[in-house]
Amino acid sequence: MGNSSSSSGSHRRPEASEPALPPDAAPAEELSSYEAACRSDPELRTFDTTLQRRTSRAISTLAVGVEVRSLSLDSLREVTGCLLDMNQEVVRVILDCKKDIWKSPDLFDLVEDYFECSLHTLDFCTALDKCLKRARDSQLLLHVALQRFDDEDDAAATAAPSARYARTLHELRQFKAAGDPFTDEFFAAFQAVYRQQLTMLEKLQQRKHRLDKKIKTIKAWRRVSSIIFATTFAAVLICSVVAAAIAAPPVAAALAAAAAIPLGSMGKWIDSLLKGYQDALRGQKDVVSAMQVGTFIAIKDLDSIKVLINRVEVEISSMIDCVEFAERDEEAVKFGVEEIKKKLENFMKSVEDLGEQADRCSRDIRRARTVVLQRIIRNPN
Repeated sequence: MGNSSSSSGSHRRPEASEPALPPDAAPAEELSSYEAACRSDPELRTFDTTLQRRTSRAISTLAVGVEVRSLSLDSLREVTGCLLDMNQEVVRVILDCKKDIWKSPDLFDLVEDYFECSLHTLDFCTALDKCLKRARDSQLLLHVALQRFDDEDDAAATAAPSARYARTLHELRQFKAAGDPFTDEFFAAFQAVYRQQLTMLEKLQQRKHRLDKKIKTIKAWRRVSSIIFATTFAAVLICSVVAAAIAAPPVAAALAAAAAIPLGSMGKWIDSLLKGYQDALRGQKDVVSAMQVGTFIAIKDLDSIKVLINRVEVEISSMIDCVEFAERDEEAVKFGVEEIKKKLENFMKSVEDLGEQADRCSRDIRRARTVVLQRIIRNPN
């Protein structure tokens, strides 16, 4: 901007009065900051070049009017056209800001996907509870079988060989027939939910990365502030030249003072816009971070559930092997029951651990949903 004022001076006659700019219209500190921003920001530098060209053209046109001691209609048209062009440039930048800040359908879709994904996981937890019920029913069959064995073992000496341990074997075969409580459909549902959670986490990570990038490159929005400052300063300069050209000192002073007013108020407005943008980004990041944490915890819960399911399956398979061995003869029944007694406690513990993990997973999902809703309520933008 400094170049535009110095270059325009060469077009004016020595006797033309200098623009009556207020002392604080363009503080040296703000101009220095703007010049530094131009050096570091290619887009702002391009804007400044265009602004300088338009400002110089407007002032040069005014200078021609001064040469003939009059302001032509063409001169005024050039000035008003320059101001209008600069204002349109500012409007374009601001509209781009508003579009990026307050319209976020992709975030809305992401939140919807998150809640849908969490509901599917809760449905899976319900399916897991049904499997756990079948596992506990199998436990009960084993307890009954052991009780039957104790009763029949006491009466084995007087019972007929064919009747010995008949009820024990009946209960053991019931356990064997119940088989694995975790069906193929259950594992298909688990895989679907697990993949959905992984996909959700990837989407959230990508979204968070984009938000972090926007927050780190907030200088793009400092560019907005610089554009407003430079445009306002150019308007003050042009209006001051207009006032000087019509050779009316009182009017010049009043016009220059009036044109200088937006420098302060516009700066405050831009600060509030920039803060609003930062708050909106941080609000979005809070929501995404809450969903990311909830998804990560859900995946860890599902990992733990898978490990415990595998453990329960191994223990059930081992006891089914004991039942099949016990079906051979009377002595095999005794050996098989003893092995089942050794394994039953671990089996019960594994089922209990799995039930607790399933409850924990449900609680974690519901808690995460609540936290996300709280973030959205707290950050409506």
